Amino acid sequence: MAKGVKIGITGLPSAGKTQALVKVIEMLEGDEWVVGGMITEPIVKKGKRIGFNVKDWMTKEEGVFASVKLGSKIRVGKYGVDIDTLEKIGVKAIERATEEAEIIVIDEVGKMEVESEKFVQAVKKALEADKSIILTLHKKSRNPLLQDIRRRDDMRILEVTPINRSLLPYKIMRLTSGEML
Repeated sequence: MAKGVKIGITGLPSAGKTQALVKVIEMLEGDEWVVGGMITEPIVKKGKRIGFNVKDWMTKEEGVFASVKLGSKIRVGKYGVDIDTLEKIGVKAIERATEEAEIIVIDEVGKMEVESEKFVQAVKKALEADKSIILTLHKKSRNPLLQDIRRRDDMRILEVTPINRSLLPYKIMRLTSGEML
């Protein structure tokens, strides 16, 4: 793994950003890299997305941080957002990965997550660490953090589509090894 590689995976909702990232993590761990950070997983009932879990990749601790059923003053679209759960699990996962992991993963830097100032600060600190980082980015958000990430000279942004979804993890693995594609 080349040191300090920074990769952003973007795409439309349900395009496969998380699936691509999890595949990359599995390949990295297969090569004996220590990977840490947070993953968000959709909660689906009867074929409909009704919320999101946040998961600490290293400890496997998880909790619901957004749901259509959540009565929260913070709402993004149809979802109520539980900032406390995001900070207790997700932010701590990013902080732990920044300290302990060889590769930091953050899924996702999106509209819900940036409602937490602690999340924003944890992402900024992770980006400044002398470690490789792979994150997924909301495609259309104009949030200042997302715009800053997209403008970074050291960040390679790749878009996942239904066509490249299965090949993208392999391209990312080549980039993490220092190959310039």
